[in-house]
Amino acid sequence: MAVASGRVQLVTVRQRSLTVARWRVLWIAFGFAFIALIALLRIAYLGMSDHGLRATSLEEALLPPRGEITDRNGIPLARAFPAYALWFNPEAMGEGGAPLVHAPQEVAAKLKAIFPDLDEKRVAAQFAAGRQGYIRRRVLPEEANLVQDIGELALEMPMENDRHYPQGSMGAHILGYVAADGRGRVGMEQVLDEHLRDPSTRGTPVALSIDVRVQGALEDELRRGMKLNDAQGAAGIVLDVDTGEVLALASLPEFDPNKIDARGQSLMFNRVTNQVYELGSTFKPITVAAALDAGVIRDLGKRYDASPVQVGRFTIKDSHDLGSSLNPIETLIHSSNTVSARIADELGPERLRRTMIDLGMNERPYIEIPARGFPLWPGKKWPRLTNMTVGFGHSIAVTPLHLASAYAALVNGGIWRPATLQKLAPGDAPKGRRVFKASTSSRMRQLLRTIAVYGTGRNANAPGYRVGGKTGSAEKPGAHGYQKSALVSTFAAAFPMDRPRYVVIAMLDEPRGTIASSFQRTAAWNAAPIVGRLVPRIGPLMGVRPDDTRDVDISDIRPLIPEAASE
Repeated sequence: MAVASGRVQLVTVRQRSLTVARWRVLWIAFGFAFIALIALLRIAYLGMSDHGLRATSLEEALLPPRGEITDRNGIPLARAFPAYALWFNPEAMGEGGAPLVHAPQEVAAKLKAIFPDLDEKRVAAQFAAGRQGYIRRRVLPEEANLVQDIGELALEMPMENDRHYPQGSMGAHILGYVAADGRGRVGMEQVLDEHLRDPSTRGTPVALSIDVRVQGALEDELRRGMKLNDAQGAAGIVLDVDTGEVLALASLPEFDPNKIDARGQSLMFNRVTNQVYELGSTFKPITVAAALDAGVIRDLGKRYDASPVQVGRFTIKDSHDLGSSLNPIETLIHSSNTVSARIADELGPERLRRTMIDLGMNERPYIEIPARGFPLWPGKKWPRLTNMTVGFGHSIAVTPLHLASAYAALVNGGIWRPATLQKLAPGDAPKGRRVFKASTSSRMRQLLRTIAVYGTGRNANAPGYRVGGKTGSAEKPGAHGYQKSALVSTFAAAFPMDRPRYVVIAMLDEPRGTIASSFQRTAAWNAAPIVGRLVPRIGPLMGVRPDDTRDVDISDIRPLIPEAASE
C-alpha cells in the first residue's frame, strides 16, 4: 500500500508540473501575441498617419543642420558646426551617491579657472542643490579637455550642433542670432530662417550684400568716433547709390551673437533702421533740390534774407550771424536755418511734402531686417511753420537709412531705390522711381562738393576721393522742448562726386565732447571726421582709388562762393 501511495503522489506531482509548464508556455504565447498586436497597431498607425519615418538621402544627411550666410565675397558670417556643451548630471554617480567627488565650491572654482566669465556662485549653488542642467554652451575642444581633467563624472560634455559667427560681433545687427529653439532672431537669421533650415536650400550659402572689409572699417571708425567724443551710441551705413545694396551697416554699441546674455539683449536695438531722429541740417540739400526741381530756384545767385524768421509766436534763427543775405550755395555751405526755411516757404508744403513721400520718408525704411522704425510724420496738412522747419530737418524724424536712400537719389541721377541686404546680380537692380530730374541731381553733386571744400564738411574732404556731403547737428526733443545738451550729430556724404558710387552716413548719438575733440559737439567736428577717415580706408577696397587730377566741375558756380572767389 505504501508503494502504491507513493506512485499516486508522484503522478500527482508530475501532473502539477506539467500543468504549470503548460500555463507558462501559454503565458509566454500570450505575451508574444500582445507584443505582436502592439507592433501591428503601431504599423497601422504609421501607415495611416503622416508621422511615419521619412527616408533620408545620404546627401541630406551630410547637409549642415542650418545653411551658411556669407558676405558678398564668400567670407563666412554665420555657419553651423559641431560643438561641445557642459552639462551637469547629478545622477552620473548612481542613485543615492553624492553627485560630485569634491566639494561644489571647489569644482566651481576649477571651472572658473577655465571659463573666466563663469558665474562661480551660481554654478556652486547648482551643484549643491543637485539641479541638472547646462552650465555652458559653446565649449571649445581645448576647454573640454581641461574640464575632463577635473575628473568629475557629473560634468558631461555632450556634442551638439551649434551656430557660430566667425567674425564675432561684426555685423551683429545685420545677422541677428539663433535662439535655443533653433529659430533665427532679430536680423537676417530671422528673415532667412525657413530658407536656412529647408533641406532643399540649406546646402547653398546665402550671400549678403555686405563686404566684411567695409563693415569692419565702418565699425572701427564709428567706435573711434564714439570714444573721441564720449558719445552714448553711433550708427553708420555705406550704400551703393545705383543698386541700393548695403555694403556695411553698423549700430553701436554692438552685441555678440556668439554669446547672448542680458547685456546682449539690451544692445539689440538697431539705431540705423529702427531708431528715428530729427536729422537736422542734412535735410537742407533735399529742400534745395526740391526747389530746383520745381523751378522755385532758377538763379543760384539770388539773394535771400538771412535775418530771423518770425512765424506767429515762434522765431527761426541761425546759431550765429551769417550776414544779411545769402544765396542758395552759401545757405548750404554755412548751413543757414533761416534761408532754408524761406526756400521751403516759397516751395510750399504740398511740393515739399510730395518730395518727402517720394523719398519714402513717410513709411518704414525699405530693407529686409524686421527692426524698421516708423517715421514721426507731420501728417496730411502741413501748417506753414511745420513746412518751414521740415525744410531744415525738424518736425520730422526718420532713420539714418531713410537719409542714406534719399542721398543716393540726390546724386545718382534722381532715382530712389529701396535698400537691400541681398547681394544682387549684375543688372538685377530694381528700377526705382524718379524723384529729381537728372539736371537737378547733377547740380546737387556740385553743391554737395562745395560744402566739403568750402563749408562745414571740410573735415570729411579726404584728398583724392572727391567727397561731398552735409553736416547735421540737431537737438533731441524732450519732455520740455529741445534739449540743448543732447545732440544728434550726422554727416551724410557721397563719393566720388564726379561719378558717385557710394553714400556714407555717420551719426553720433549725444556726443559730449572730450579734450581730444576740443569739446566740440557739432557734426562738423565729430561726424564729418569719421567720414574723412573712413573713405580712404574703404575706397580702394571698392574700386575707388584716389585721384587728385579729377573733380566735379564747379567753375560755373565758383564766382557765387565768396570763399572760392577770394582764392
